[in-house]
Amino acid sequence: MNRAAALRLGAFAGALALAFGAAFGIGSAVDPIAAADDTPAAPAHGEEMGGMSPTEQSAGHGGHQSGGQLPGLAVSEAGYTFAPAQTFFTSGTKTQLRFTIQGPDGRPVTKYTKTHEKDLHLIVVRRDLSGFHHVHPTMAADGTWSIPFTFTAGGTWRLYADFQPAGHDSTITLGTDVNVTGMYVPVPVADPASVYSFDGYDVTLQGTPVAGKESELTFTVSRAGKPVTDLQPYLGAFGHLVSLRGGDLAYLHNHPAEHTEAGSKGGPSITFATTFPTAATYSLFLDFQHAGKVHTAEFTVRVGSVGSAFVPPTAVPTATTTPGHAETPHGH
Repeated sequence: MNRAAALRLGAFAGALALAFGAAFGIGSAVDPIAAADDTPAAPAHGEEMGGMSPTEQSAGHGGHQSGGQLPGLAVSEAGYTFAPAQTFFTSGTKTQLRFTIQGPDGRPVTKYTKTHEKDLHLIVVRRDLSGFHHVHPTMAADGTWSIPFTFTAGGTWRLYADFQPAGHDSTITLGTDVNVTGMYVPVPVADPASVYSFDGYDVTLQGTPVAGKESELTFTVSRAGKPVTDLQPYLGAFGHLVSLRGGDLAYLHNHPAEHTEAGSKGGPSITFATTFPTAATYSLFLDFQHAGKVHTAEFTVRVGSVGSAFVPPTAVPTATTTPGHAETPHGH
């Protein structure tokens, strides 16, 4: 072999190695499979997937998942895998969103321990943090979960399955991406604000969050300028809060300390004890039920190493409707 041929062969081999290395790097960055480890990291006080009270801990709700990884970043954890039946969809078309949770034996899980009144909670949100949905699919006898669902816009969407297998001592949150064809127009994350107004409701947020420490967040609900004092129980509480960390979309699932009984009334304030694990920007989605309907308020929160209070307005604004805003549909 002459020198020119050898150089060409060496260049080809080098390019091939770089291509394989790049492919491996991209694959490793999406939906990692965490090492199986049934020993959960010790959660911080008051933490349940980022915000659990000691009472909930004793009831079998876990904190950070095995190895200290935050929930929702891996498609597989502790031997359980989130397996969608398909990963390509068309925007604006109603379809059956189907998936299974595969257990350590490779078979679909069919038995669960209820958490917050449901066997499984499914969160669907586009990766730019728009189009948030909290829905509850139904499970067939073979362990297949399904729900009619319409992806409202093109892009990459993140699915989170939040559940507790029967016999497992804590909840698990797995995440995976699906692709949706259709027009993709990125939606910027809203600027931080202490009030979110929609459909006649005003929700005010107060708190002084500090990264790595337990913080209290209080949401106050009013309608047409008057405090709402007849909130209805929703999933065993007067509110349900999901927080997603900007960038990697790590999932923090928080619940208020006050739990409810059927027929009870609450409000106007709902307080959560939560721990934001790192300094970052977080998107908060608060679900609450009033007048027989579930509503969702959305907030952007910047959390630093030093607490920064949300300063509420001197008076809660009168009812407003944001132009072009549509109430987030729910599948409860």
